[in-house]
Amino acid sequence: MNINTIYLRRAGKVVVEQGKGAGRLSKAYLAAAMKNIESLGFTFSHRLMRVVCTLSKERFEAFYRELIGDLKRMVGAHVAYKPMYPDFPAQVMQEQDAELYLNAFYHYLTHELPEYETAQRLPLQDDADLKVIDLGNNAEFHVLISRLIQAKTSISGTDKEDIDAAIECADPDELDAILPSEIPFKENAAFVAASLMKHDKAGLERVGRYFKTATDVLRLAAAWSDGDVSLAEAVRYRKFKRSERRLLLGLLERCHPITEDMLRYKERWVRLGEILHPSEYKNRFPRCQEAFGILRDNKPFTTFGGSVELAFRYGQVWTLIDLLMQRPGEFARRLDQLLRSTEQTEYVVLAFGEVAGQVSTPVLLQVKNHFARRHERPELRVFFPKGNAAKAFAIPHTLPEISETACQDIVELCEKTLIQRFSELPPLGKTHVDKRLKDYHVPFSQRSASKALHTLVRGSRVPMAEGDTIRFFNWWKEGTVDGKPTGRVDIDLSAVMYDRNWEYVEHISYTNLRSSKYQAVHSGDIVSAPQGACEFIDLHIPSIVDYGGRYIVASLHSFTEQPYCDLPECFAGWMMRKKPGSGEIFEPSTVVNKIDITADTRIAVPVILDLVERTVIWTDLSLTKQPHYCNNVEGNQKGIVLIGKAMTTLRKPDLYDLFLLHAKARGGAVDTADQADTIFSVDSGVTPYHIEQIMAEYVV
Repeated sequence: MNINTIYLRRAGKVVVEQGKGAGRLSKAYLAAAMKNIESLGFTFSHRLMRVVCTLSKERFEAFYRELIGDLKRMVGAHVAYKPMYPDFPAQVMQEQDAELYLNAFYHYLTHELPEYETAQRLPLQDDADLKVIDLGNNAEFHVLISRLIQAKTSISGTDKEDIDAAIECADPDELDAILPSEIPFKENAAFVAASLMKHDKAGLERVGRYFKTATDVLRLAAAWSDGDVSLAEAVRYRKFKRSERRLLLGLLERCHPITEDMLRYKERWVRLGEILHPSEYKNRFPRCQEAFGILRDNKPFTTFGGSVELAFRYGQVWTLIDLLMQRPGEFARRLDQLLRSTEQTEYVVLAFGEVAGQVSTPVLLQVKNHFARRHERPELRVFFPKGNAAKAFAIPHTLPEISETACQDIVELCEKTLIQRFSELPPLGKTHVDKRLKDYHVPFSQRSASKALHTLVRGSRVPMAEGDTIRFFNWWKEGTVDGKPTGRVDIDLSAVMYDRNWEYVEHISYTNLRSSKYQAVHSGDIVSAPQGACEFIDLHIPSIVDYGGRYIVASLHSFTEQPYCDLPECFAGWMMRKKPGSGEIFEPSTVVNKIDITADTRIAVPVILDLVERTVIWTDLSLTKQPHYCNNVEGNQKGIVLIGKAMTTLRKPDLYDLFLLHAKARGGAVDTADQADTIFSVDSGVTPYHIEQIMAEYVV
């Protein structure tokens, strides 16, 4: 993967070395190139234009070919769109019911599309806000990758691909610039170490500093086997070479203590031990041999977790306080349970205050947010389980009450600790924090985040762009993946409308191509995609709101039951259109966002719309339960409503609160951006889209 492909997608920048010699690029070439990328929604900055003008014709052509290919893939313009009705949306709205029925019946029998002459369409009448591509450099790119590696939270599969590509391309000096002295989040450390080893760029000396516990080593074995480094799913460990076995055992031998930590994942260690053969190295790694013996032979061993569970069972509050103070992170995670277990909450708060400084920033932020909202009573509590699948669990809110005094004390304690911690960082000067950042969540877990044109944190709310019509689109292809044919693939795009109380209003899908109540229309159901296939849905916002609709859940259903991860390609997105009848049906310059659908599930919910507030709620989630009947919108109403209610009421730590804490600790807050030395905003300075920078420099 070319580093410009990564740099462009992540930061909107490219590296271009200034040309030397007399052969300068003609203005006609530059103008033609910029006109072409303008149709995709992009343009060059003045800095980039100046450097591009110094290139020879041959160098410019090579740069342009790569750039145009990357931009097309980013917005979804790298494929051909041929909907069932080429004059969508007017054609579907005007066609007779009988014609729509017969066309669908013909397509289901033959897998061929009905033949229509494509009508002349008006030129595009929507003005797009062009995204500026700026000039970058290798040093800045390496900082970007280093920030990603230093994230204090989990990173996505796309993040890992980008890190791996950067490591593969880096020479020794560049590698030193990319690799930090410490990788705080151990899942990331395991992946980076495995990547270095895969590309023969590291040994025990280089990676050993990143591994402190037995679980760290287990994660490395998982990463080295292309498994789940979060350890949420079982891993099929590969057969390690003798040198690799010695490296893993050597790392494990250096950790202390190891037996209790290994018991957390006992069965996995037993299976890994069958591959590592620690008995062959019992003299070289005696502690490893002893620990594996305890696990294999089920010898008695008292663990910290077992002692905590026993104390909770018998209500031994003072024992619990003594135990949990030994492990502050576990104390923070058990704080609500402990406060519910005693009336003497003030002693729990005092004890936690003594160790709060040792709790990580992500956990403190979540504890602060939890207790600040502890007395709110939403219908559902939402959890995002660890793992690579984009899942969410929602359960009824049944937590018993805790005294308001205890909750407020915990909130103040967390805030004081965080401000003290942030005050040790470099000063920010006068700082402006945009209040709109309250709608954007702090990136804690990006493990299962999908690749997108603009990636956000689940639950974040993005204002809709101008325009009355939102056009959803999806594209997919059947074929061969890892040597296995997919067979026929039918992906259905649907939009379900609900009122403000989440009562069903209507849906638009292959079973209901158009609404008789308001302006909503589907482009027609395509059931096979040997050359790729697409579907569109247009929703006219004012007409739906006037009818009483508020929420729209956009969903994709794999009718033929293949999980999305087994398809050659599948993506979805949306455009905002003021004049939906103008231009082509797919106009790249109007694409607001495009998201790759790659989860190991058959139902995807990329976004939810709140039409009254005119916001897009970023969900990037999947339903995992099988429907009772066909996999379509009708068979999944219960799950869709549950996800909708959960995501629209979700209240997680937001970026406004995080950045305001930094402002208090490291500078002084000012009301306007023109007064500020440092800006945190939706559209300037540090924005919600600078996820790698936020994870590395502000969630510290």
